Formats: sequence, C-alpha cells, structure tokens
Amino acid sequence: MDEEVNPDHENVNSVLAQDSIELFHILSSQSHSVIMELCQMMPSEAWHQYQVDPSSSSATARPELIKTMLDYFRSASARKCRNFLQRVCFSCENIPMLLESRLMSVAGYDNSYENSSPAVTDQNSSPPFLEQRLVKRPRIDHWQQYISEVEKCLLKRWKQLTAGLVREVQLENVWVSPRAANRSRDRPDQTPSSADRGGRTPEPDGDYGYLESRVTLETFLQGCLGKVTVLVGKTGSGKTLLTSCLGQQWGPVPSSFVFVLLEFRQLNLLSRPLSLSELLFQYYLPPTGGEDAKRAIIDYLLTNPEQSCWVLDGYDEFHSKLSKKEVQRKPLHLEDPLPVADLISGLLNRQILPGSTVLVTCRVRDLIDLDGISDKVGQLLGWDQDEIKEYVDNFFGAKALREQAAQLLLSSRHLLAMSSIPALCNICCICLEHLLLQWRDKATGGAPMPDEKGSKARTDAQEAEGAQMSREARGEEDVIMDGTNGRPQLAPTSPQVPATLTQVYLTVLGSFLSRDPNHGGDGRPKTKRFPHSAVTTLTILSQYQSELCELSRLAWTGLEESKILFLKEEIPQEVLKFSLRIGLLSQVELRRQDGILASAYCFIHLTVQEFLAALRIMTSNDVNDAQLKKRFSLKTRWTSKSDQKTVFTDSLYLYVCGLASSQCTPALVELAKVSGSVQSWVQKRQDLVLKLLKTMCNSNTLTGPKILQLCHSVQESQNHQLAKQVFGVRPKLELRNIWLLPNDIEALAFVVNSADQNDIGLDFGACSMELECLIVLARCQGIHNLSFHSRKYGDKFAEKLSSVLPKFTSLRKLEFSGASLTATGAASLASGLQGCPHITEINLSDNNLRDEGISYIAEIFTKLQNLSNVVLGRNSTTLNAVDCLIKTMSSCLNIQHVHADGIKDLTVTFFQKSDMNSLLNQNWNKSEMQKLAESLARCPALSVLDLSGGQWDEEILRKLTEFLPQFSITEKIIINDSCSSVEGLVVLTALLSDYPPVMELHIRYTHASNLSNHSSFASFSLSYCNLHPADLESVLRCLGTSSDLTMLDLSSNCLGNKGLKKLLDFLPRLCKIQEINASNNDINMEGVVMLAGALCSYNTLTEIHISGGGKEEVSLKFSPFIFFSRVKDSSILPSDMTKVCRKLVQSRFHWELELSQCSLTDEAIGNLLKVLPKMTSLQRLNVSQSITSAANALKLVSCLTDSQRVTSVELRYSEYFCGTHHTTGDHLKKLLEILQQGPQLSDLDLSSNQLEDEDVSSFVHSLPRLKISTYVNLSNNRLTQQGLLAVANTLCTCANVSGVEVSLGEEEQCFIWFRQSETREKSLSLVDCAVNGYQLASIESVIPSCPFLTELDFSHNILGVEGAEFLCSNMNLYLGWCKMLHTVNKHLFTMELFCCSLSHCVLPGGLQLIEALGQCVILEDLCLDSVLLNEESRMCLARALRNINSICRLRLNEIVTAMDNFSVLDLLAATKGHTHLKEIELGGWRMACRGIEELNRLIPTWTELRKIKLSKNLISDQSGEKLLEALKDCSHLEELCLSDNTLGNLTAARMALIFPSLTHLSVLDISLNRIDHEGSDSLSKAIMCMKNLKKINLTSVGTSELCAVVASLAHCPLIQEVGLGWNNCRDEVALEVARVLPFCHTLTQIDLECNSLSVSGAEALLKALRFCPALQLIRLWKNKIFEGDVHRLALRDRRMNFSST
Repeated sequence: MDEEVNPDHENVNSVLAQDSIELFHILSSQSHSVIMELCQMMPSEAWHQYQVDPSSSSATARPELIKTMLDYFRSASARKCRNFLQRVCFSCENIPMLLESRLMSVAGYDNSYENSSPAVTDQNSSPPFLEQRLVKRPRIDHWQQYISEVEKCLLKRWKQLTAGLVREVQLENVWVSPRAANRSRDRPDQTPSSADRGGRTPEPDGDYGYLESRVTLETFLQGCLGKVTVLVGKTGSGKTLLTSCLGQQWGPVPSSFVFVLLEFRQLNLLSRPLSLSELLFQYYLPPTGGEDAKRAIIDYLLTNPEQSCWVLDGYDEFHSKLSKKEVQRKPLHLEDPLPVADLISGLLNRQILPGSTVLVTCRVRDLIDLDGISDKVGQLLGWDQDEIKEYVDNFFGAKALREQAAQLLLSSRHLLAMSSIPALCNICCICLEHLLLQWRDKATGGAPMPDEKGSKARTDAQEAEGAQMSREARGEEDVIMDGTNGRPQLAPTSPQVPATLTQVYLTVLGSFLSRDPNHGGDGRPKTKRFPHSAVTTLTILSQYQSELCELSRLAWTGLEESKILFLKEEIPQEVLKFSLRIGLLSQVELRRQDGILASAYCFIHLTVQEFLAALRIMTSNDVNDAQLKKRFSLKTRWTSKSDQKTVFTDSLYLYVCGLASSQCTPALVELAKVSGSVQSWVQKRQDLVLKLLKTMCNSNTLTGPKILQLCHSVQESQNHQLAKQVFGVRPKLELRNIWLLPNDIEALAFVVNSADQNDIGLDFGACSMELECLIVLARCQGIHNLSFHSRKYGDKFAEKLSSVLPKFTSLRKLEFSGASLTATGAASLASGLQGCPHITEINLSDNNLRDEGISYIAEIFTKLQNLSNVVLGRNSTTLNAVDCLIKTMSSCLNIQHVHADGIKDLTVTFFQKSDMNSLLNQNWNKSEMQKLAESLARCPALSVLDLSGGQWDEEILRKLTEFLPQFSITEKIIINDSCSSVEGLVVLTALLSDYPPVMELHIRYTHASNLSNHSSFASFSLSYCNLHPADLESVLRCLGTSSDLTMLDLSSNCLGNKGLKKLLDFLPRLCKIQEINASNNDINMEGVVMLAGALCSYNTLTEIHISGGGKEEVSLKFSPFIFFSRVKDSSILPSDMTKVCRKLVQSRFHWELELSQCSLTDEAIGNLLKVLPKMTSLQRLNVSQSITSAANALKLVSCLTDSQRVTSVELRYSEYFCGTHHTTGDHLKKLLEILQQGPQLSDLDLSSNQLEDEDVSSFVHSLPRLKISTYVNLSNNRLTQQGLLAVANTLCTCANVSGVEVSLGEEEQCFIWFRQSETREKSLSLVDCAVNGYQLASIESVIPSCPFLTELDFSHNILGVEGAEFLCSNMNLYLGWCKMLHTVNKHLFTMELFCCSLSHCVLPGGLQLIEALGQCVILEDLCLDSVLLNEESRMCLARALRNINSICRLRLNEIVTAMDNFSVLDLLAATKGHTHLKEIELGGWRMACRGIEELNRLIPTWTELRKIKLSKNLISDQSGEKLLEALKDCSHLEELCLSDNTLGNLTAARMALIFPSLTHLSVLDISLNRIDHEGSDSLSKAIMCMKNLKKINLTSVGTSELCAVVASLAHCPLIQEVGLGWNNCRDEVALEVARVLPFCHTLTQIDLECNSLSVSGAEALLKALRFCPALQLIRLWKNKIFEGDVHRLALRDRRMNFSST
C-alpha cells in the first residue's frame, strides 16, 4: 500500500477488495447523511437481493449497510466501482493521504457518469461530488509535488552538511534521556549530566525534572506524531545536524507528510508580520506551481494539518521569549499577518494546525519557556569515552599520533569534558594535533613520525565537520564529561596540557592560528619552531596581534548586543578571510526580510566567542571597569522563568578569572600592545578582577550552586590566597540538588587543598554525581565532616566511597543518612572505615541496613578507638540488632551509651567507660525479655539502663526482676510507661525490700518509672498509678521494713482520707523518711485536721503544705528545723478553723502557720484570734490575701499591742483604708492608735490604697508620733497638688524626715524618707506635678524652716511669674549651697555637681530668674530648653554667662521664636573663655552666616567639646564647610547634629577630609539638608572612616542615590541606628541595605519609611533579616508596597514595621 497504483495496470475491483477492511473502518466513522448518499448508488434490486433495508437508521443496522455496499461494488462493474470510490474520496473525511491517493489514482479522471440510483431524477445536472473531485484532485497533486520538492531540498541540505563527516550520523546511535517536566511550578532547571549513559535511574532533582535511563533517538521519536516534542542539548551537541538527518531518516513520519525545517536564527530576521503561507513559501521553500499551487497547498494543509511535520531548530537563539500567559486555545486567522513569535506560539499551543507534529530543539535552560506546552522532552546525551576515542581514531589517521592523542585527551579533565560535546571534540582534536606536532618537532627535530601520512591526509571534508558542529554554537556554562576510574598517565616526556580551562582555550587559539596556510604549506608557521610551551603560544599570538584585536572586538560587540551571527559587511574583509582561512569563523546562509539570500558568519563555538570577548576585556581600554563589573557575576545552574533570555553560555566571567592569573600576563601584554595598553594597565585590570573575586569569596550569602561556580573561578585564577578565603567564611559547604561532575569536584578540591584547614565540612544533599567524582573527592585534604543525604546514594555509591575513605586522613565525621544503603553497602563502608582511625562520629540513619547491616557496623567498634557516637536509627531493625549491640558492649569497653527507641532511633555513644543503655519502646515478650536480660547480664558495668515504653505485663516484669541481681547497674534503671497494672507495680515495689542495692523506685503509669541503686537515700514514687486505699495497703506491705526510704511520692492517685489515714499509721515504720507527697488525692478538710494532729504527734514531721482544702497540694516534710504548717488557697469554715487550731495548740515545738489566699470569714478570724494566745509555740502567722475587710485587718494589726511576741503583720493586696467610705476616718484613726502603741517599725507601706488628700493629711499630721526608721510609702493613693504639698510640709514638721519625693506623672510616687545617719541635708523633689506658681506659696514656709535643704527639683512644671519670683528669692537666699536638679525621676545626691534645669518650664520673661542665675558662679550645668526668653532676659543671660566660667554643659535650644543678629552674637560672645565646655546645644537659633562665623572663632578654644547641636540655624553649604574646618581641632567630639539646615556637597566633601581626624565621633545627624548624588559619594567616604559610629540620621537629605552611603556602613562595626527615611529611595538602596546588613552585627534599627521601595526591595530585606539577630526594627511605612504584601511580609517577620508608629 506504500506505492501508488496506476489505473492502467491494476484492476479497480481488486484494489477495493484489498482495502475493503480499512474502508469499512473509515465509513463506520462517517455521518448518517454520507452513508445514505453512498447507499443511493446501489440499485434497489440489489438491496432486495442482500435482504437489507437501506433506509434503516439504527446503529445496529449501520455495519450491515456498509458491509453490503462494499460487497456489492467489489463485484460490480469497473465503472460502477470507480464511481463509488470517487464518491467515497470526495464525501468522506479523515481518509489517510496514502489511501486517498491510491483510491483516486485507480478511480481515474473519467467525467462520464453512470447513475444507477433511482433517486436521481435530474439527468442534466452534474453530481456535487464530481465538482469536488475537480477541486480536490489537483490539490492533492500540488501537495504531492510540494512534498517531492521539499525532499529534494532536504536531501541537498543533508549532502552539504554531511560532506566529509568523520562519523556517519545514524539515529540508532544517538542517545537520548527522556526527561519528565513539571508543567506548573516555577522551579529552577536542575540539569543532570549528559554523560550518564544509563544503568540506574536517578531520583528526581527537586520536582522539576530528571533523567531516566537512556534510549536511542530513533526509539524516543516513536509515538511523537501529532504531538509537540522538545529535544534539548548543549551547544555543539549536534541538534542542527540531527534535525537535517530527521528529514532523511525519521521513520515514524510517513512519506506523505510535508517536512518543514525552520531555524530560529532565520526567524530573528523577520521583523514584519507574516501569514502562514508567507512564512512557508517565502522563507522556507516556494512551490513551482505559482499562486494556484500555493493556494492548493495551504488549503490542503489546513484541511489535513496532521500530515505536516514542523521542526523548529534553535529556540535558544530566538530573540523573543514565548509568553507564559494563559493561552486561549482558539484558532487563529491564518490569512491575517501575525508577528513571527505569535505564529510560533500558535503552532506550539495548537492554535495553528492542530494535530500537526512539532519538534523543537533548544538548550536545557530554555526548556522552562516550553513548560506546559511540550508533550515529550528528551535530552541529548554527550559522548562517552568510547565514542570520543572512536572520533579521535577517525580524526588521526596515523597510528602513533592516534594513540598519543587519545592518551593525552584522557589525561586532561578539561579536554575530556569538552570532548563529550561533538563540536568541541573536533576543536580538541585540532588542539591535540598542534600539541603533538610541536612536541614531535622538539623530539625528532622535525622528521615525520611513522604513519604520519595518514594524519596529514585528514581531508578538508573532515575539517568541515568542525564547521558543521560550530553551527551548534549555542552552549551551556557547564561542560559535561564522562569519567574513568583508571585514566592512563602519560610519560613525563609527553606534551603537557595546560592546567586551567582558560589556558586550554589560549592553546586552542594558538592551534588555530598555527593553521594559517599563508605561514606554511604544511599548516605550520614558517617561523622558528618552538617546543610547546608558554613561549610557543606567546610567539604565535604575537604574530597575529592585529587580527586577534579585531576578532576580540567583534566577539565583544556580539556579546554586548547579544548577537552570534554577523553579516558580511559587519566584519572587516581581511579579518573575515583570515578567520575563514584558519577556521575560527564558519559561514551560514540566511534569507533576509526581502527574501534575498545573504551570507552570515559565526564563531565555531559560543565558548570561543566568549573567550575572545574575555581577551578584549583584559587587553583593551575600550572596555571600562564599569562594563567589566557588569559582566562579572556568578551564574547559578538553576534557571527560573524570570531569568533574562540570553544566547550565551555565561562562561565569560570564568575566562576573565582565568586570564587574571599571572601565567596569562605575558600573553595579555602582547595582545594589549595593539590597543595602546601597557603592562601596568594589564596588571591593574587583573588586580581588579581578583578584587571582585575576593569580594565574592568573602560573601556569606552565596547559595550552593554559586559557591561551586566560585570554586571554578578561583581554580581558573590559580590564586591560592583567594582559595583560602572561600572556606574562611564558610567552614562547611552545603550543596543541594546539583548535578556534580568530576571537574566540579576537582575545582572544589583546589579550593579545599588551598585552605590549610583541617575542619572543613562537605555536605552533599540530593546531588547527582558520577562515581568518578568520589575518586576526585579523595584529593581533598583537611576534610573533617563528610555528609551524603539522598536516596540516590546506594550500595554501589557506598562501595566506591569505601575505597577512597582511607585517603581522608583528617576525617572525623561521616554521615550517610537518608540514603538507599543496605547490608551490602554497610559491609563496604565498614571495610573502608577501618582505614579511618581518627573517625569520631558515624551517622547511617534512615537507610535499610536491617539487622545484618547493623552487625557489620558493630564489628568495627573495637577497631576504631576514637569513636564517640554512631547513629543507626530507622534502618528496619529488630530486637536482634539491639541484642547485637549489647553483646558488642562486652568486648568493646569504650561504649558509653546504647540508645534504642523502637524502630526510630538506634544510637551508640562511646567514652572511656561503659555508662548507659537506652532501649525504648520495645514491645518484647517473655522469651525476648529473657534473651535481653541474659545479654545485659554479660555487659560490663552500666550506670543507667533505660527500658521505657515497653508496656509489659506482670510476668515480663517478673522476668526482668529475676535477672536484676545479675546486672551491673551503678545508677538506675528507667522503665517509663512500661508498668501497666497494680500487680506489676507490686512486683517492682518488692525490689525495695528484696534487693537492697535498689535505692530509688519511681513508677507512674503514664510517664515515669525507674529504679536506682546509686543513691545515699532510697526514693519511691508511685504517682499517677490509680492507687486506691486497698492498693496502698498492698504496696506498703511489700515495702516491709524499708527503713532506708527517704522520699515517698503518692501524688495523683485515689487515696482519699482513708488512704491518708493508712499512710499516717505507717509513718512510724519509715524512720528515715524526709518527704511524702500526697497531692491530688481527693483529701478534704477532715484530712487536714488529721494532718494537723500528725504534726503534733510525730516528732519528725515538721512541715505540712496544703492547698485547695487538701484536694490539691498535700505535702509532708520531715526535718530537724522549725515546724511549719501552710494552708493555701482553701476555704476554711469556722468549725474547721477551731479544729485545726486546737490540734496545733498541742504542739510542743516552735512552729509557723500560714493561711494565705484563704477565704476567712469574720467568725473564722474570731475563732483564730481566740485560740491564738494559747499557741505559745507559734512563731509566725501569715494571713496574706485572706482578709476581706478593714475591721478584720485592724483586729490582726492589734496583735502588735496585744502580744509582745508578734513582731510583724503583713496584709498584702488589700484596700482597707478607702477615702470613699464614711468609716475610713475611723479605721485610719484606729490604725494610727495601734501603730502609736506598737513597737518600733522599720517601714510602713500604705501604697495602692485610696486614702486621697484628706486622709493623707491626717496621716502626716500624726507622723511625728509614729516610730518609723526608714520610710513611708504613700504611692498610688490618688493624691492631687494639695495632698503632695501637705506631704512636702513634713520636712518642717518632722525633724527626722530627710526627704520628700512626689511625682504625679505616669507612675504616681510619694515617699517620705527618714534620716539614716547624722547628716542634716534635706531634699525636695516635685517633678512633673503640674504645679503652678501660685501653689508654691504654701511651701514658701518650708524652705526658710529647712536651713539644710540642698536639693530642689521643679522640672516640667508651669511655674509662671510667681514661681519665678519664688525661685529667685530662694536662690538668692541659699546662694552657694542650693543645688537644683533637672533629671526627671532620678535623684542626684552628690554635692559636687551644681546643676540648674528649668527645661520646658513656663516662666514668662524670666528676668529675675536669669539675674539670680548670674550669681551662681559655680554653676556647671545649665538647661533652659524651650524656656521662652524676651530680649531683656537674653541680654541678662549673656551677662550671667560671662560671670559663670565653670559651665561644662550649656543647653539653650529653642529659647526664642525669633532672635536678631545682635542677640545671637552677644550670647555667643558670652561663651568666650568657657574652655571647659563639653556640650553645647543651640538648636533653633537661626543664627545664619554671621552667627556661624562668630561660632567658628570660639570652637577651637573648646578642646574638650563632646557634643554640639546646631539644628535649625540656617547654615548654608559654604558656612557648613567652614564650620567643619573649625571642628577639626575638637578631637574628643562624639555627637554632631546639623539637621534642618541647607548643607550641600561642599559640606559633605569637607566631612570626607575632617572626619578621619574625629575618631570618637559616634552620632551624626544631617537630616533635612540638600545633599545630592555627588555629596552622597563624599559622605560615603567620610562614613568609611567613622569606626565608632553608632547612630546616623540621613532623613530627607535631598537625594535618593544613597547606595554608596549604605555600602559604607559595612565599615562601621558599632553602628546601631540608621535613618534613611523620606528620600524617595528605590529598590537598589534596599538591595544594598540587604547586602550590608549581615556585616552590621550591632545594628538594632533602620528607618526606610516614606521611600519608593517595592515589594522586591522588601523581600530582599526580609531575606537578609535571618542573618541579623540583633536587628529589632525596620520602618517601612509609606512605601510603594500593596496592602496584601504588607500583611504577608509583616507576618513573616514582625521586625518589619509598616505602620506610622
């Protein structure tokens, strides 16, 4: 059926007979009307003959109708049969093209019509299907003709591409790894190695995708018809060649399909919108039939889209990026022109030609763009060593060169990795040939080697393969290679491959240059032949300086413009000819927008272009430092959807690092000469690269993939100092979900071995790696901790690891957990660990070792003497594994602790002696317990045996106790949650009497049970055992005569009063008991009375603690100290009070009684007071929080006078003396009478009552008659100004009162202090009391009556004129000895400091006060902040300041609303001569330029100045510059506030010069100024010198460009607060803050409010917060962050504050 049938050579009836089965299935799927139309072609008599009703429409009759039709026309005349087949072709849908073509061909073009149907009545009209035939047949013919033309075009292309290939391309020899892609989540691409050639199937790397076992490309493409398939591969892996091969060899695609091959590099040139027909016929292949053919082909394509196959090659080169928005899958209008990207998107999303077959090729990192589109994904695998060796053999004809080349390639990891990619393999062979011929010239003097002719016969066709592979130059940054376990080593006389990838590419460049035929007919230069060395490469490069300069310029330009194709006119002709001649450029044909073919050129591989671009960076000053820094960044291996699309491999920075090594300096200097650069410039550029690399090395925020890339970069630089710094900030390197290659591990080894450390840790989590990686890993010296966590790691991995473990001489800890290790792997690891004598920790948890594997590990315990801990939990073990470890204890004496918890934990701890076994949650039966007990009996001495969680019955416990005497237990046995019945409890209780070594027994059903035999005293705990009185009797009987029992815990049982009675009866037999706990046993007051009687009856019972009336705490203690009874939180009835007290009266010992927090009624208190005199042995009675009325309180206070034995009464948290009750006066009067008759009191505390002014006045009136020695506390009693002044009067009325402190602020305080020594000084403090001036008159009599009043504090009051006059008169009176405080809520008692503070006091005018201050010549501290002075007062203040030379601190902020220049200058001049001035604050003076000039003359004399505040002083930028110049001599300056002025760039520049000399500066405030971007740069330089800076405020400084300022904070180790608010800063500032935060260890607060930060900036700050535990607050109010994001971010970290407060 594959060949078309000529109607002249084949009978039409026989064709129908052959295809009747397929036709039956096709007709069965047609509509009812089509079947009826075909049925009408049969005559009615024929239907009668077959006995079938053609009019039947039932589904069951339908198959019979179709079968009857086919049978009839199979035997009908040829003409009828043709007509039938024609009608079928034009009426039926979905006929396969091959079948339709066959039927149409055999039916012929006969236009005659034979109507056999009686239903047709119009003989003159043509049937509709004949008209369809006239249209459809030519359309098929055009389609077939176009397919033929396409095949010829593809064949021609294929012949051009494959001319001279070294290896024949066969799909069955190309290997692909099917890849499962996630269609929904934006996860990074974690691409595994292309060198994995099958074997096992790794587990997924994350949840994005992973490699499965390999299949051939031919197998992979099966089942791809009608689907979207993606084929991914590295640049140069042969994707373009394979797409052309598919046009010839793709078996699944029938020959009737049209094969459309489009290259994205071609599509990039199509900028205008195109229709589908324009794309197909103008830029792919135009048909030969003109417009009719185009229309027919498009019509057929739209009707039969499934008969087209679209191959889209090189999506990674596409300039556009497919949109990931949700696609509405509705058909597009193909006649309308669309952008090329929309056409491609429509094809992939099935909006165009649904059902067509689509194959897309791209690189792995671009696969994420096709997520959710592709039906099938496969990754091309690179060549393994056998394929590489085969290629090398074919490349080199000479046997000698062939073998040497293979050995040389296999000895170099860089060349081997490159050669896994076909295009790079060709480049490597060219390089190897160059090296070998150079080496041969040195060895043989230029004579040909045997069989060299074959090598020299390498044809141009073979070279063409390199050109073809260069068309694949769209690469990844990772090079893939297949490792070998035993790579051959070359003899020392063999040529040496350079050590780094960069030097390899430098050699490759020299290899291509040496092929210039203009320098020798044999492909080698005519100049002197040098042996392969740096001199040889240097000499070759020096001969082509100008050409390389132009090529590097071209490469750099392409990199900057993201371009890999260059048109002919873009390349200098001489350079183009030269590049084509040596093979660095290859030619590509492209069709321009106008349809004209044009030549374009590209480098043979993207990495070659990137290397040449790196050369440009390092040799030409056309590339500035900023451009270098922009390109210099570590690239992660993970790809996300937000990544910017790029065609390059991102290897540029790697080559730049390699070129920064000193080995490359001579070559760079030679090439730089063309650009006019000298050696010093080259070295400066290299130093810049190393500096950038050093910054990355010191970063502690890099992720695992970036750290790995950093290792590669450092290895390329060959700088060992940089390598040391990598592990300097991260002693442990964690790598997660990365595919690791041997060259990755080699780079890691370079860094590790340069670190000179022995405490390095490597943690591999879910990292896929080849086994050869472990061989390379063994080169790492100084590895202290080695960890592997993943199910990918199994027995084979462990076997290979075990072979290299002895090479880790510093290894102390090995973790192989969460893996797939079995007993086989455990045996391998055990073998390898024997060669690690210094190993201390082993973790093999969460594997599948089972009992056998545990036994293998246990065998090495005796061989590893330094072991301290082995973790073996979650390994599917049984009791046998535990038994094995216990048996091991007998031979391994350094086991300290064996811990087993069911199937979860199994840990062995080692020490100098045996110590402890923990065997938790083991549900053993009786025989298993016996087995365990026998093993434990053979163990050496144990301190602790933990058998908790067993839930054993009486028999199993009895079996345990039988063996207990055989155990060597030195401390205790723990059996928590293992005793499940009272019977078992009794079994264990018997141990206290039957087995004397048992000194402690703790049992509780729900928690703890343990036995101890290492104690001076016996302890027995039976809490939570559900014991009833009868059970207690059984337990006490088992105790026998256990006279050594010291502690008995019976808490939380059901004993009740009966059980308590049994316990008290048993007390005489417990002669050494010290404590009994019977809490929570439902005991009531009846039991309390029994306990009171016991306290008197038993001489040893000394303390009883009861709460909740006995239902809660009931504790008995036995000691030789004072007897004590405490009843707490209980409701005691009067009758119960009488019973208890009568019992206690019988006590013959001194004892104390506490009845705190009890509900005592008046009658109960009365009963207590009646019995109290009879309690002759009572030492202390405490009824705190038990008295509910003032009357009862007074009854108890009266005990102070009624009984001389009472020394203290404490009644806390009661408000008895309440001024709102009419009886309060009587109560207070009664209290005072009692206190006057009572003994001497140390202190009297009446705080937190409701006495108010009247009662307080009454109290202070009686104060002289009270005997109090220390203080009276009257705080929180609702005092007003009247009451506090009454209290102040006690300074006069009470001779022994030394001070009065009153404050009515937030914390109301009122203290009256009494003199403690012979001193006579007195103090009065009325702070924040809202005292008005007229109210001071009432205390005017106090001051004259107190000649020794030394302290006055009236801060934060409204004194007014009267108050000022009052102060003035008294200051004059006491001039020289009156001290005035300004501090609020803080009292200063030193006489040396003379301080006056009237800050925020209302003193209108204040003239008299200022005059009085002028007489205080020893004043040191003067504060008049916000005290408004008129002009006269200011002049007076100036005179006063001239008289006071002792001023150290002067604070005059905001003393006026407006001040003329004369007043300013006069006040400033008054400070002349104040050489001891340390602090000066002149904020709000608005002194402007003249004032600053005067100030500048004074500042140099203030050499001790610590703080200066000049905010709101109209300081200009020029004045600010001069001010800073004046401050340079103030070397002690700590705080500088210049906020709210007009400072600018000049001031900032001066700061950069002055601040380095101000080494003590810790606070800087320059907010609300006008510093622009230039000024911020100067400021950043200044900040970098401020090592003591703690606080900086840059709020609203006039610029949003504060990145440099923020970066400078990293140099301020003590910084605590930073203000950056109201600056319109954008995200780049937030990102810089996030970068700097981890370096600011003391930073507590940062203000970023009212800026322009987006959620991206806030997210960056959030991530950085985890490195800043000291940071308390980040203010982010009023930024450009949506409310939803604000809520989300605030929930994630409460330190991010988005509110205005």
